Amino acid sequence: MMSSHIASAIGHPNIALIKYWGNRDHNLRLPSNGSLSMTLGDLETVTQVTFDPSMTEDRLYLNENAISGPSLDRVSLHLDVIRTMAKLSFKAEIISHSNFPVGAGIASSASGFAALTVAAAAAAGLELNPSQLSRIARLGSGSACRSIFGGYVEWKAGTNDHNSFAETIADQDHWDLVDIIVIVEEGHKSVGSTSGHKLAESSPLQDARIHDTERRLSICRQAILQRDFLSLASIVEEDSNMMHAIMMTSRPQLLYWRPETVAIMKSIQEWRHAGMQVCFTIDAGPNVHCLCPSRYKDQVGDLLKQIPGVIRLIHSVPGGAAHLLPIKSPSID
Repeated sequence: MMSSHIASAIGHPNIALIKYWGNRDHNLRLPSNGSLSMTLGDLETVTQVTFDPSMTEDRLYLNENAISGPSLDRVSLHLDVIRTMAKLSFKAEIISHSNFPVGAGIASSASGFAALTVAAAAAAGLELNPSQLSRIARLGSGSACRSIFGGYVEWKAGTNDHNSFAETIADQDHWDLVDIIVIVEEGHKSVGSTSGHKLAESSPLQDARIHDTERRLSICRQAILQRDFLSLASIVEEDSNMMHAIMMTSRPQLLYWRPETVAIMKSIQEWRHAGMQVCFTIDAGPNVHCLCPSRYKDQVGDLLKQIPGVIRLIHSVPGGAAHLLPIKSPSID
């Protein structure tokens, strides 16, 4: 009998253009609304999963650090879904590396659980299509269901566990947008997205936001398909501000923005009003995603660097789907 099952996969984070915030079912991560995103090809998480009958518990290493507690528990629960599907009882060693800040509002859980799902499914001997992988990834991190796919991706909210998954609406070469991530804080945010989703329904504004989602999705979808930047800019900023309004009016409230965040937002809007194609969106954190056609990236980057409080910039173009990699790195002892 084989002593272990091993596979490695790469996943990319994504930036939500129409946001996912709040769940109809927290255990299954069935979202309160559909969402749209762009997969970020220059940011990545590489994860290797080894199922081994000699192990007595799951072991998790993130960026060379042994991880225990709630983060390990979350990964183990996700592996339990795959173990049940594969009728496999082996514990696993998970070794994962990301080339961007983790827990800082740059969708590290999306790339992490996308890579984990693809690697673990393969290591367990399952042959799953992208829709099935997306559905499973959703159980670990809602936005991970979008990171299974490349390019511009829509997550259909669905009505149950089986029909809530994502699909690509335009591939990575469809539009040469660049995401310039403006880092103003590198550390872990005080309240993670999983906890934040549970607070969304306490905001008196959430019902209105959900009711309006189909309008925003339709405008954003058409803007992407027609490569209409000004339409995209308007709806993306509106949607981002709506999500943060929910956070700010939740009980207790979540205020992720820093003074630098607001300064960047205002500057970007001023540049657009002056004729530059540029807009912002912000996930659950203080760092700002600045979107622009690639021809503007150097000009926008130079302007962003001049804003006080900007630590550094991370650039990314649209990227591809999560996929398996050759096995090459040894396990950690």
